[in-house]
Amino acid sequence: MKKLILLSIILIVSVSVSAQDIAGFVSRQMETYPQSRLLDIYKSCFQDYMGAEHLVTDRQRVKAYLDEELNTTTLDDLLPWLYEPCGAEGNYVRVSIRTIKEGIISADLLLDAFIRSANPGNRPSVESWCNRWHEILEVIDTMNLNYPNYAADKLFIDSILSVGKYAISHSPEYREAYHPHYRIVERNIFNREILTLIKKWYARMQMNKESSLPGAINPNALKMPKHDPYRKKFNDMQLIGIFGSHLKR
Repeated sequence: MKKLILLSIILIVSVSVSAQDIAGFVSRQMETYPQSRLLDIYKSCFQDYMGAEHLVTDRQRVKAYLDEELNTTTLDDLLPWLYEPCGAEGNYVRVSIRTIKEGIISADLLLDAFIRSANPGNRPSVESWCNRWHEILEVIDTMNLNYPNYAADKLFIDSILSVGKYAISHSPEYREAYHPHYRIVERNIFNREILTLIKKWYARMQMNKESSLPGAINPNALKMPKHDPYRKKFNDMQLIGIFGSHLKR
């Protein structure tokens, strides 16, 4: 009996924490991207759960698309962050192509990390994602966020899930306001291969605060998300110590 009671308490706490994590993510999303719609919340959540939208079978085609994106965007076109976790759990990370344009990583490194992340050994089923999404949606429904087109977006999402699909694009409002340019990378690959280079870049910036380094073009690129579901980034005090007055929130 005591074991059953303990198990029930653990399950209740687990559900509660999960709901808090979802609500926290949604609140941060709306604070950072006020032009978001439910479609954009959904997109970040399915990226967190499923990873990239499609398996990658044609490397040259994916490379050509990345090259075109790099050639047709400037630093001013890009959001100021280098990366941000997806969804409430951060199983995958959005890595901005700013990391390439700032000289932090190579295009080939990001391409390889993206392709390996897009081809996992065991991708979750659409059915399991559908169940997870409805759990997330139950929390969002309680938040009374007054999203534009909320009811229509819910119906659209349900319609694609009902036919066994899950991937969607950002909303037109999000694309117009934020011009997203990123690639999805699995968290462990990101931590091992990309985050280490970002930290080295920050260390160089610390050593050369008053000089202009290659790849340190725009001070806004020093911004990083405050919130980290998997708690692997520098904390705020460390960032302030590194950048001083250059750190802009």
